[in-house]
Amino acid sequence: MPSDRHGPRAGWGLKAATAGGVLFLHLPLLIIVLYAFSIEERSFAFPIPGFTTQWFGVAWEREDVRRALWLSVKVGAISMLVALVLGTLAAAAVWRSRFFGREAISLLLILPIALPGIITGISLRSAIGLLDIPFSTWTLVIGHATFCIVVVYNNVLARFRRTSRALIEASMDLGADGFQTLRHVILPSIATALLAGGMLAFALSFDEVIVTTFTAGQQATLPIWMLSELIRPRQRPVTNVVAVFVICVTFIPIIAAFWLTRDAQDTAGALK
Repeated sequence: MPSDRHGPRAGWGLKAATAGGVLFLHLPLLIIVLYAFSIEERSFAFPIPGFTTQWFGVAWEREDVRRALWLSVKVGAISMLVALVLGTLAAAAVWRSRFFGREAISLLLILPIALPGIITGISLRSAIGLLDIPFSTWTLVIGHATFCIVVVYNNVLARFRRTSRALIEASMDLGADGFQTLRHVILPSIATALLAGGMLAFALSFDEVIVTTFTAGQQATLPIWMLSELIRPRQRPVTNVVAVFVICVTFIPIIAAFWLTRDAQDTAGALK
């Protein structure tokens, strides 16, 4: 097999299989994008009888869409902030300290994203019911933070493991206190990991359905709104327009996070 300085080249069969896999994964998304411009209101006719952009305006004018969008953005932003704080602190504790059960604690931190979403959702619903907590934005935040913490924890811990402890020791030796070391040494070292973890956390929260179903009560985030519209179809192209928006909102942070951590050996995406 011919090779170059970057290693052996893939054969045509492997390239075709890769292209087929990518097409299989993304062709349904392209169909959704296509039908977002369909002039037909109630059916998926092919070939499409005509194209229009009117549904984008119709979607924006609908109050239920704007309300669901605002709830999704609010829950995603708060969950991201909670995950950044707790995930970073947990990663720092696991990295800096040596104590009995450290690996078990690390496994417990990672477990929520490895478990099926329905298990997490049922567990949270049971806990909320036992504590008699009314459903609100905060129950959604609690539910979303359980898996958002994981992606921040993984990214920051991976970056910590690639950071020399000697930098912190040198900072202390030169007279810096804890806050100065955090500001001038630690934060710059993990800044891109924090940014990538935060974007991934927001993207995961924004398009979450299963856990949201168990923790939302009567509220409707954008994915839950889409699910209800598919069950009771009304202006199908509007649902497709909202789906295109969700795809863009989740796709861009994931690509940005991949670009920021492309030189890392271990990121949250590997676990997912």
